[in-house]
Amino acid sequence: MKKRSILPLALLMLPTAWAAEPAWFAWPALLPAADIPPAQVPRRRPGRPPPSPPETAGEINLGAITPAPVDAVGEFVPVPDRWRLMEALGFQFPWYDPYNQNVLKADKPIREDWFLNLLGISDTIIEPRSLPTPVGPQGSARPGAYDPFSQPRQLILAQTLIAGLVYYKGNTTFKPPEWEYRITLAGQFNRVQTRELRTTRIDPRRGRNRSDAHLGVQELFVDKHLRDVSARYDFDSIRIGIQPFSSDFRGFLFQDNQFGVRLFGNRDNNKWQYNLAWFRRVEKEINSGLNDVGAGLRDDDVFIANLYRQDWPVLGFFSQATIAHNRNREDEFLFDDNGFLARPASLGGERPRRYQVTYLGLNGDGHIGRLNLTTSAYYAHGRSRPGSFVPFPTRIRAGFLAAEASLDFSWIRLRGSLAYATGDRNAYDDKSTGFDAIFENPIFAGADTSYWIRQNVPLVAGGGVTLSGRNGMLNSLRSSKELGQSNFDNPGLRLLGVGGDFDLAPEHRLSFNLNHLWFDHTATLEALRQQAPIPRSIGFDASLAWIWRPFMTQNVVFRLSAAGLFPGRGFKALFPDERHYSVLANLVLSY
Repeated sequence: MKKRSILPLALLMLPTAWAAEPAWFAWPALLPAADIPPAQVPRRRPGRPPPSPPETAGEINLGAITPAPVDAVGEFVPVPDRWRLMEALGFQFPWYDPYNQNVLKADKPIREDWFLNLLGISDTIIEPRSLPTPVGPQGSARPGAYDPFSQPRQLILAQTLIAGLVYYKGNTTFKPPEWEYRITLAGQFNRVQTRELRTTRIDPRRGRNRSDAHLGVQELFVDKHLRDVSARYDFDSIRIGIQPFSSDFRGFLFQDNQFGVRLFGNRDNNKWQYNLAWFRRVEKEINSGLNDVGAGLRDDDVFIANLYRQDWPVLGFFSQATIAHNRNREDEFLFDDNGFLARPASLGGERPRRYQVTYLGLNGDGHIGRLNLTTSAYYAHGRSRPGSFVPFPTRIRAGFLAAEASLDFSWIRLRGSLAYATGDRNAYDDKSTGFDAIFENPIFAGADTSYWIRQNVPLVAGGGVTLSGRNGMLNSLRSSKELGQSNFDNPGLRLLGVGGDFDLAPEHRLSFNLNHLWFDHTATLEALRQQAPIPRSIGFDASLAWIWRPFMTQNVVFRLSAAGLFPGRGFKALFPDERHYSVLANLVLSY
């Protein structure tokens, strides 16, 4: 007898078996068989009746979706939305866990398609430093101190807590939100300890140290999605309120959180991006640098239009053109909370002044082959009425250029930096040729690890101004970066630097920077100090930083850095022949 295959016979019997025992084959509608633990798959033995089907799918998989009825085999069972499918399959996570599905971190909507995202940041700073410090004119805290300069050592302690809330509508996986409401508050307590009177406050009776606290509104805006202009969600949106904005890739001209109206969007599958914006600047709290909405808005307007193009002129490079206009009409005297004159700066004629200046800029960021490259160039054109040193109007003609290139070698990145800001050649003519920004916050040449960029070096015996502001690179001779006006009668800057980043492990990064700095021209310094000649060399700025991320994320970041300024002939002509230092210990916790 020939052997016959039993496969055709089995196929003929399959519909009969299905009809006779429908529950045997009725798996839960949305659960594949692979999700059922093998130990729970029923096994039928010969001569025994089939087991009763489970009443709910929970007996098979705890928390699973209830199976379809017997008469609806193959039908789909609806779930509330796709974001809660994981919950329906039995996955539950505590509300305080930001690493898994969390309604407080906008992983799923709180109702319909409205999402909530909460932000919490703790930023702790301990910063010993040394700065050129004058002896208090009313009397020194050190008996017998007759020199112009006092002890330079200082200590800064600052604790900042940031809380933010974002409430928005729409699926942002492929397109921008339809509506977005955002508020971010920052509260800071800071303490400064010095060794000389009148360093922190103008009143010497208030001592050498200062403690202060402030609550600032850093973001408060509404964002409305106006329309989609393509099937790939190219769009136009408008944003109104206190909002962050950066005019270029590295924050050379204007990077701040200010009140304004911004129309923005993109075209051609995001290859083109644009911004049209107007900002009316908010007053700052002088000690924390946070917004002070209680003090109102400044009479200082910023108008910006820029256009971005991806992959131009080469693939992987991002190009941008910018036009910015700054109109300042603050012609009244303003003293800060510490009693020092903020506007106009105690500089030259110390006269109230107005200015209008237009910036034309070209910026780029990306890579050309293996070379990573960032470039920025600005030309400033306008008028100041009057000038800083003269009682008549001056014409503003100034320029700025910066470039940073780097190469990656596995876990090592080596880079070189170059910056040039024109200086004023003659303090008493009708031309102001020293370049100044609107509100700079440069991420460049070591950024705030660098001594020169991090510290506000005062021009002792040259007026109530600083050479460079805190977290600023330009020698603008302002009263402060936060409250002062732009000043185009300044000595300018030349910078040439090298640096490197070493990713020793996913948790550890080591960085170093070495910058050589010069004044472009020293005519304004010679006029202020009644001293000539003053050489151009500022000196060498060396810094070293270690960054530790114990969980290999940005939720816990600790940074320890040290920087030193080794003075050149120009710096020695202005200040005593001594080296200055800064140490920064910074812990950032984010939720």
